[in-house]
Amino acid sequence: MEVPSNLQRGVRSQYMKTLSRLRLTRTRFFGSNKVRLSVSAPPSHSPCTGCRLPPTFQSWFTVTNLHIWMLTVRLRALPDGKYYTQALIDHFFIDIEDRIRTVLQPPSTPTKPYTFSSPFYVNPNAPSPDDPKDSKGRTKPRSRAPDRLVTRQMKIFKEQWAGMGLAFDLGLVKGDMEMAAAVWRNLLGARGAQGIAFPDSDSTDKTNKSFRRSVNLVGGEVVNVAKIDLAKEETRDDGSGVHDFAPEEADLYVEYPQLMLDVVRYVRRELSRLDEISDEQIMNGPVDHLKFGRVWQ
Repeated sequence: MEVPSNLQRGVRSQYMKTLSRLRLTRTRFFGSNKVRLSVSAPPSHSPCTGCRLPPTFQSWFTVTNLHIWMLTVRLRALPDGKYYTQALIDHFFIDIEDRIRTVLQPPSTPTKPYTFSSPFYVNPNAPSPDDPKDSKGRTKPRSRAPDRLVTRQMKIFKEQWAGMGLAFDLGLVKGDMEMAAAVWRNLLGARGAQGIAFPDSDSTDKTNKSFRRSVNLVGGEVVNVAKIDLAKEETRDDGSGVHDFAPEEADLYVEYPQLMLDVVRYVRRELSRLDEISDEQIMNGPVDHLKFGRVWQ
């Protein structure tokens, strides 16, 4: 069957528009060093430091996901904003997959244009001078990262991305109390959800370290909560580095109300600033206009 020429032109036009949006979001937000300009902050003012998040890949994703959400709030207000929003998210997940593969099986040189050196986490598998060499003295190339493991991790991050976005969208319209709850659950790892453990002055075993983390009871494609032992899962280290404070660190919970207030203020302040930038500046202006400020002024 012959395809009508006007339909061909329509499909071609839509394809070119989509390609243009993908290129634009890559150039504006994921090209060169723009990601680092947008979401990185000096270590002393970093959300990771202030929120006591460990220097792990999970912390990088959590902090970056928050800033991606703030950008999407502004992009949704653009003409055809849903397409630019989708293009930004597409590039975000391309970056995530590239970073996952680089952490699992890092190449001798970072893959461009997406992978940058990150101040948020340290790659334990990064190449070193002690790596095996070939007959010409070159570092032997590593095999590909296991696709099954990469796919599983991508699904987990997809669920976290969707959950954080919905939680902050709700906080955006319902108020600061709802947004503070979203900060606690998504950024702070819901520490203390099952209560706060205090030091036991009567205990003589000083080497017994308690460990407990919050578990997502909603579940998703990766984890079926009906099939897990919750008590056992709460005490399993998932490698994210985010878990309840140890009893001897219980005083850190005192900071949480102020910490949640500070992060909510930061989010509101940055959303207000982005809202004041014109559509033309968002799409074509200097990238410095999009650079996020510090959480703590």
